[in-house]
Amino acid sequence: MATFISVPLKKSSEVDLTKPLSKFVTATYPAGEEQGEYIRAVEELNKLRRNALGRPLDKHESCLEILLRYYDQLCAVEPKFPFSENQLCLTFTWKDAFDKGSLFGGSVKLALASLGYEKTCVLFNAAALASQIASEQNLDNDEGLKAAAKYYQLASGAFGHIKDTVLSALNREPTMDISPETVGTLSLIMLAQAQEVFFLKATSDKMKDAVIAKLANQAADFYGDAFKQCQYKDNLPKYFYFQEVLPVLAAKHCIMQANAELHQSILAKQKKRFGEEIARLQHAAELVKTVASRYDEYVSVKDLSEKINRALTAAKKDNDFIYHDRVPEVKDLEHIGKATLVKATAITPPLSQKFTDLFEKMVPTAVQQSMSIYSQRKAETVNRLVGTMREATNLCNGVLASLNLPAALEDLSGDSIPQSIAGKARAVVQLGGLQSIEQLIKDLPELLTRNREILDESLKMLDNEETTDNELRTKFNQRWNRTPSGDLYKPLRAEGTNFSNVLDKAVQADQVVRDRYNTHCEMITLLCKPENELNAAIPSANPTKTLQGSEVVNVLRSQLVQLDEMKKERETLEGEIKAVTFDMSTTFLTALAQDGAINEEQLSLSQLDQLYGAYNQRVQATIRTQEELLGQVQTSHQEFSSLKQSNTEANQREEVLKKLASAHDSYVEISNNLREGTKFYNDLTEILLKFQNKCSDIVFARKTERDELLKDLQQSIAREPSAPSFNIPAYQSTPAAPAGGPTPAPRTVFTQQPQHAQQEPQAKPMPPARPPPPSFTPQAASTIPTNAPATGPPSSNPPPLAPPSQAQGPPYPSYQGYPGYFQMPMGYNPYAYGQYNMPNMPNMPNMPYMQYQQTPGQGGYPAAPPAGQPYPGYPQQPPQQQPYYPQQ
Repeated sequence: MATFISVPLKKSSEVDLTKPLSKFVTATYPAGEEQGEYIRAVEELNKLRRNALGRPLDKHESCLEILLRYYDQLCAVEPKFPFSENQLCLTFTWKDAFDKGSLFGGSVKLALASLGYEKTCVLFNAAALASQIASEQNLDNDEGLKAAAKYYQLASGAFGHIKDTVLSALNREPTMDISPETVGTLSLIMLAQAQEVFFLKATSDKMKDAVIAKLANQAADFYGDAFKQCQYKDNLPKYFYFQEVLPVLAAKHCIMQANAELHQSILAKQKKRFGEEIARLQHAAELVKTVASRYDEYVSVKDLSEKINRALTAAKKDNDFIYHDRVPEVKDLEHIGKATLVKATAITPPLSQKFTDLFEKMVPTAVQQSMSIYSQRKAETVNRLVGTMREATNLCNGVLASLNLPAALEDLSGDSIPQSIAGKARAVVQLGGLQSIEQLIKDLPELLTRNREILDESLKMLDNEETTDNELRTKFNQRWNRTPSGDLYKPLRAEGTNFSNVLDKAVQADQVVRDRYNTHCEMITLLCKPENELNAAIPSANPTKTLQGSEVVNVLRSQLVQLDEMKKERETLEGEIKAVTFDMSTTFLTALAQDGAINEEQLSLSQLDQLYGAYNQRVQATIRTQEELLGQVQTSHQEFSSLKQSNTEANQREEVLKKLASAHDSYVEISNNLREGTKFYNDLTEILLKFQNKCSDIVFARKTERDELLKDLQQSIAREPSAPSFNIPAYQSTPAAPAGGPTPAPRTVFTQQPQHAQQEPQAKPMPPARPPPPSFTPQAASTIPTNAPATGPPSSNPPPLAPPSQAQGPPYPSYQGYPGYFQMPMGYNPYAYGQYNMPNMPNMPNMPYMQYQQTPGQGGYPAAPPAGQPYPGYPQQPPQQQPYYPQQ
């Protein structure tokens, strides 16, 4: 009786995980021990996949452990790598587990760039292997029963988990084997089998009959629900797998209900309800009889039938001679209770007992992205504070240069180079002078051109692939059912547009620097000359030595010293601001663990305010100090200018000294801008190369997916008929006459049709009359009684054996047959030719006739009919045609 259902495994194509994942690790993490550790973990993951999916798996716990460990690792890896079609693109190809293919093409398969798809298929295989391991257990001992129950519940939970998650994991229509309808049905079947195992254990442990009856009744309900689930889904019977499963489910429903009635009858006997005992045993006998007549080739009920019949015979005998208790109707019997001892195992990773995360130290992608955004916010905060101070310093330098300070205080002699100007000249020469700036200006266009070429080449790859995809979509229309490249590349194109805008702004900034250089080029050239030439180029003026000891000069010098100290303080403050560090990964990981999501903006702004709030106040304080000092300097300079002797030569000298001071400041600023620009272009080159690799990877993955889809389309087109279907003339559809005997009777056992169903016209005409077979003579039937009464008018589909009136099995399923043919009953198996074979007869070896079953009140086969009358019981032709068998 113990016939259990198992599920076949899906097959996967080989996928190389090492190359794309190692490439991501190399691009994301700096070279060092951490990067090497992650690359070794990637190689281990690839090896684990080969062990789990790249070889046949035995029906053993160790193989299931490998599958579960790989599934757990996929769950752990998913948040740490950006698996998607437009980022880390890995295409996984799986075949339909139940589709065995056809002569003209392979089985149905689906290729998706989705880790959720891989997880779903791996979990399906884990559930299928668990069902196979459970079905191999020895149910004659406790260990086997416990293991079978455990694995059936695991399989049920896994199939149920797939049912709930498959659509969101794939974001498209899955193959039939992992569709919610299919896996939902499989989950119910596994749960029913787990309940049956508990029933078997309770029986072997000789528990109370009331408990056993409830367990069996619940198992019957589970099997009935699973059968209905199969029957209500039109697509499931298309699988030959479910055509084999349906009779087993119907038989198990009847068997478990019969067991429930049997044990409940024992309970009724104990309570001295002898009529109820007989009614339940009769019901159980009818159920077992139904199984024996319809599903005998799938499930054997011989032992159970004998046990029920013995109990029924004894109960009837005792009741007839002793108790004389009234036997109630089945519908009047009290309902048997139910006891559920099984529950689908919850799928909460890790499922494996030996699981260790290969990427335990790697932070999730959400944390990586939050860290990246935080780094940008931090850089913006630092740049804002440093830029504010530098802007204030440049403003201060510009004001002092316009006032010719401190050169005016140092040039009281009127004929020597002021010390500040001489120092500025030496600084310019030490920084490289004109040659350094001109080389930097010359390098910028080359760097810009290189970045433009990388960006253009990256976008061109996307354009070419998108063009090819659109052409194939136009060609195949709805068959080209993958994600359009235009939709897939939107993030990449937005990123490319951003890079293009950045380059355009950089070109504008480069032009501003060049214009500033052209403005101050003459004075910078003068600063680069030797000291004697520089002195000669500066106009002389009358001495103003009378001002050297005045109070105004001393006050002005004191104010300039304060400004210099303020500038040094800013340099120190800038170094402190740039040196601030804080690891936000712990904060983000904590938030992710607690809330399941990261509010990056709130956390980052709060932390940056704590880190840089005090520095911001110090920057603002230096700006206020500068404003006050500059106001005092301007006032003191007005007094100083009024005391100076004013003449034309002095004005010319002061103007040149102002330009030289301004040229030095501009040289320093231009030099810094050009070096920053060079660094910007070099850094952008690395970013654009990563962008190019990303584009190259996704284009390659799309090309691989495109080739796979084209191959599948070619196979599907080859399987399609080359011409539309058409009706064949009746005279061409006549089957050839068999050489060795008469045409066999149909093997299918049909149920008794209602009156209105018998009146429906036949959809398919019967073949014309045949000549008498040479090897069949009327004498072959001479032993058949000739006085057997006719059973009624000939029917087109008479049942050889009427089903029991109290059969409680589930209704027959509806098979999608060809027009004109009758529907097959539950127990029909198109490949089991031996189930109705008659003994070997001359010229009739193993003909697939149905065995005749004698029923009470029914005669045997009639003798040869009188002349002019057809054989009764065989399908008849319409009146205008000749009978199928010739008249004897």
